[in-house]
Amino acid sequence: MSKSGLKKKYLVTKHNALNKMRTGNMTLQELRLFSIYLSKINPEDMNTRVVRFPLVDFQEIMDLARLHIDHLQSVADSLLKKTITLTEEYGGFTMFQLFKTFKMYRDKGGQWFAEIDAHDEALPLMFDFKSHYFKYALWNTLRLKSKNQFRMYEILKQHEKLGARIIAVKDLKEQLGINENDYPQYKEFKRRVLDVGQKALAEYTDISYEYEPYGKKGRGGKILELKFTITKNKDYVDPLGLDKFIDFSDRAALECSEQNEQEIDFDDIDENGNVRATGRSWMYEERITFLMDACNNEFSREQIVLLFDNLPDSVKHDENDSHDYLQSKYREMNMRKPSVSRFGYLKKMINDAEA
Repeated sequence: MSKSGLKKKYLVTKHNALNKMRTGNMTLQELRLFSIYLSKINPEDMNTRVVRFPLVDFQEIMDLARLHIDHLQSVADSLLKKTITLTEEYGGFTMFQLFKTFKMYRDKGGQWFAEIDAHDEALPLMFDFKSHYFKYALWNTLRLKSKNQFRMYEILKQHEKLGARIIAVKDLKEQLGINENDYPQYKEFKRRVLDVGQKALAEYTDISYEYEPYGKKGRGGKILELKFTITKNKDYVDPLGLDKFIDFSDRAALECSEQNEQEIDFDDIDENGNVRATGRSWMYEERITFLMDACNNEFSREQIVLLFDNLPDSVKHDENDSHDYLQSKYREMNMRKPSVSRFGYLKKMINDAEA
């Protein structure tokens, strides 16, 4: 069995223009996959543009509970629809896809792989650039729990050497992928994005930041700009770092190979269309535990799994969004004081909301 390709030494080399792109259409898992893709290519050699992952690694990266053919095709479809929009110097824009192909195949040895290739139009932003780029160690983003935290890290890491960055709130929201009308009140943006990101980066990454309103305010005292002070973080604690991330994938692959009836085989599918493969990832388990808290730990893990499976796709792929959504439904249920099964009532509320 080959070891996972995700090593400590892997560095992400990212063009500044690529870092400015709006990422609102990408999930946390897709952002993570893209950073791992960039860490596995050699930016000085375009022949490395095709990157492949053992299927168990891909499952871990994308936080897939189970390997299901229809779901894998859905994941592939979503990846191939991701676009980059670059603003032209004198007006207008250029838009192109991030990835060109996604393949799922089995090699001669019987091992399954996922393989992705960048789109031709995106190659100049990934290879052979001589300036206007920055680097970071891959492990920094693997433990971040939302796309806001992920993008906050990249946005500030680009300016780490300068030690500070001044950015308009509107521009920051755009680079984070947040709609302009979301968090219209600064105090909410501060609480849900800035403060949460500050805590996460200090705990899991190699940089920390402080921030404060900067410059003139708008009408009604509206805060228009922020100044970030970026410092090297020497005291971060990473209790579940990249080594353990890799070890999990290796253990999952080993467990899979040791169970003959459970080996990954797309010709062997259960009655629900699920590939008989690995169990749930540690990231999935962390999320379920987090969601149990959203319901005041009233329901069992198995019940929370059922609720999670029924959450809307719009919130399902972001840990904070899914927690807040489930918590709001739970509080609404408490106000209604149902006389029937509380779990069944909450599940019906979620299903009805999506109908």
